[in-house]
Parts: sequence; structure tokens; C-alpha cells
Amino acid sequence: MKITDIRVRIVNNGNDKLKAVASITIDDELVVHDIKVINGKDGYFLSMPSRKTTEGEFKDIVHPIKTEVREMLKEKILAAYEEALKTQE
Repeated sequence: MKITDIRVRIVNNGNDKLKAVASITIDDELVVHDIKVINGKDGYFLSMPSRKTTEGEFKDIVHPIKTEVREMLKEKILAAYEEALKTQE
């Protein structure tokens, strides 16, 4: 699997935790939208696209199975987020 494109939209809505929303393209064939960049108490993390269930819980509708893939996504998306911050200034 190769991430062939990452697009980051900085969010300035007054919410201290939500920093950006990203979309990734995989192998120039599949796009995943609405990956959130969150500033948590232990640093930045990704929140994968989710849907609210009838019980009021949020369940991921797309997520990596392997830890290595999650870490690779985090690394690449956070790098793109940092770059987007630089170009915003």
C-alpha cells in the first residue's frame, strides 16, 4: 500500500482539540476522507472516519488493521499537517 496523495484542511473553529481534517489517496485508486487530526493530552493523534450508531456510540467505518500501518498514516498525515501550518503563516 502506498499513500500517493495527502490533502490537509486546517480547522479554525475555536475547538482546541480538532486541528485539521485530512484526505488520503491510496495507490492512486482509493480515497479516504475525514481523517481528523486531534490534539490530545499526550500529543497529536488521528481519528479515523466514523459513524454514529443508534446507541449513540461512534464506530470507525475505515481503520488500519495493523499497528505499523496506523503509525505510517500518523507519521505521513502529521507531516502534511505541519507543512500546511507553515504555508498558512
